[in-house]
Amino acid sequence: MSNDPVRASDYHDLAQVAGPSVAPDGERVAFLRKVPEDDESYETTVYTVPADGSAEPRRFTASEGNDAEPTWSPAGDRLAFVSDRGTEGVPQLRVVPADGGESERVTNVVGGVSNVAWSPDGTRIAFTQTATAEERDAGHDLDADEEYEREEPDPRVEDRTVYRAFRSYFDGGRSHVYVVDLDTEDVTRLTDGDRDYQFPAWADDDSLYYAVKTPVDDPDDSIEFDVERVPADGDGEAEHVFTTTDYGPQVEVAADGRLAYPYTPEDRASMQPTDVRVLDPETDEETTVTADLDRTLHRSRSMAWDDGDLYFLTPDEGNVVVRRATFDGGVELETLVGEGGATELHAAGGTVAVPRSTAEHPADVFAYADGDLTRLSAVNADYLDSHAYSVPEPVSFESDGHTVEGWVLTPPDAEDGEQYPLAVEVHGGPHVTWVAGGGMWHEFQTLAARGYVVFWSNPRGSLGYGEAFAKGIAEDWGDVTMTDVLNGADAVAARDDVDESQQFLTGGSFGGFMTGWMVGHTDRFEGAVAQRGVYDLASFYGSTDGAYKLVEGDFDALPWEDTEYLAEQSPVNYVQNVTTPTLVMHSEEDYRVPMCNGEMFYRYLRRVGVDTRLVRYPREGHELSRAGEPAHVVDRIERIVRWFDGYSAHHDVPRALDRERNDGLSAGENDEDSDE
Repeated sequence: MSNDPVRASDYHDLAQVAGPSVAPDGERVAFLRKVPEDDESYETTVYTVPADGSAEPRRFTASEGNDAEPTWSPAGDRLAFVSDRGTEGVPQLRVVPADGGESERVTNVVGGVSNVAWSPDGTRIAFTQTATAEERDAGHDLDADEEYEREEPDPRVEDRTVYRAFRSYFDGGRSHVYVVDLDTEDVTRLTDGDRDYQFPAWADDDSLYYAVKTPVDDPDDSIEFDVERVPADGDGEAEHVFTTTDYGPQVEVAADGRLAYPYTPEDRASMQPTDVRVLDPETDEETTVTADLDRTLHRSRSMAWDDGDLYFLTPDEGNVVVRRATFDGGVELETLVGEGGATELHAAGGTVAVPRSTAEHPADVFAYADGDLTRLSAVNADYLDSHAYSVPEPVSFESDGHTVEGWVLTPPDAEDGEQYPLAVEVHGGPHVTWVAGGGMWHEFQTLAARGYVVFWSNPRGSLGYGEAFAKGIAEDWGDVTMTDVLNGADAVAARDDVDESQQFLTGGSFGGFMTGWMVGHTDRFEGAVAQRGVYDLASFYGSTDGAYKLVEGDFDALPWEDTEYLAEQSPVNYVQNVTTPTLVMHSEEDYRVPMCNGEMFYRYLRRVGVDTRLVRYPREGHELSRAGEPAHVVDRIERIVRWFDGYSAHHDVPRALDRERNDGLSAGENDEDSDE
């Protein structure tokens, strides 16, 4: 390891992995490798690797565009994947021989392909796409006319409760289930109408399952789904199989026909744990696999059957672990991989593949087989070998009668006897879990390299510590979370290497809410950065996508009935108490926490005379920090560091407000390049 410091701009040199798919014989794993291509875009390519780790991963698809969903055929002789290569950004289905060669594009549909599923006999592939009724009537969802181009409605006229999500308006589009015949490339639509049909899974060669919202008065206001079975040739009526409640009820079908699926209680669902259930459709016998496990299914909803056993992920005390359920006269649960941060999984042929981060590195692909865990990739090995970085230390502390866990990251060049400012990070959610590294590795390491001790934690409300812990913030996001975060910050600030008089604060989404809440309730922080936060619960309720259910669930409140109460729970109404210099960052196409929340908080701060600035990111949504344009990802981290530096007694630099807007940032370098 050399002494090169980790910088925000190094994001361009870091790779990410996702989408593992194990071949049916368990001997090969396909996965996605994603890297920044330039300031605006990424390249995502399929790689394959022996499951025993006997060889290095090799690139399997062309380095062009973005690939997704690598999926082996039942015989393991072909690999299907989705790619926007040469399609002007519309993902299409491709199939390539397992021994390599040129892939063949097998769809030309208007709505893009997702949720790929092979038929058991390997002759067809089911998928979903989103198309309007007009596009379906014209057949563009089966074979799009080359001359056809989508146009945005002008004006947009909305009749749905939820009419946009993430970065897109629905504009009348509905998700439907299709099957393509690989010999003829004919596409058959299996569903139709003004409902969303999702998550196709083959029951046998002749039929499929899918999930669709139960037909209630307002399906947008419900998380109840019917799982139905439909003939694969498009002829015949759908058969109702069962009903469940969840936000994303994917169904996994075992070789013997059993169905695994998630179940979340509907009452105040945002706080409820999600169980794994198994249904035998022949006997209607239903088993709650996680009945005796005080943990929730991971938000990826990732599950996989293999040889009669069911594999799934759960958050667990600062990790996301791999579990196996066996069904020999009852349900037995076993933790196979108990440390690190797994993000999804797939299993076949006795092998379980999982992207997994640890305290030592960002995510790589691992395989579990026969009791052994093997690392299959080291996509950032060269970078890690050439840069100085630190390994986080786990910490635990007492807060209001609860034990809370977190981590501390010190500067890699820290010297004995020296003290460093403290940067406190708060996670989003609120019902998620942070791990020792994960997707925040680069941001935390950049702050540490700049001379900050970084602290992050899983306060009450986090997942992985049981149902009661997750519900500990019910009807009180602000004070309960603040109590835990500040007690943790007190414990870390008491260390000899921390300057307790120099503390800084940041967080995004719910972490942005908490940043706004804490600067309105304490003056301990020298500087703060509030990112894509919920600052006013009433306007959030009225402008977000389906996340308005957070207000109903976590606060048991409605804005028109509980106006004063929700105002008391909203950070924006405490700006008169704020003295902490606070940078506000938001994405202009964030439909999870719309821009109006950031604009409101910023204006209020300006009006009460707080040092503040608003940074708006065009073309970005709520996932800016994880999947934004590479230049924006870099800029966000650089601006956090620069804002902190300007108020830090340990950094001899001017305030960001006293510098040119892009001074000292990569954006400033680009400005200089453009002037030449």
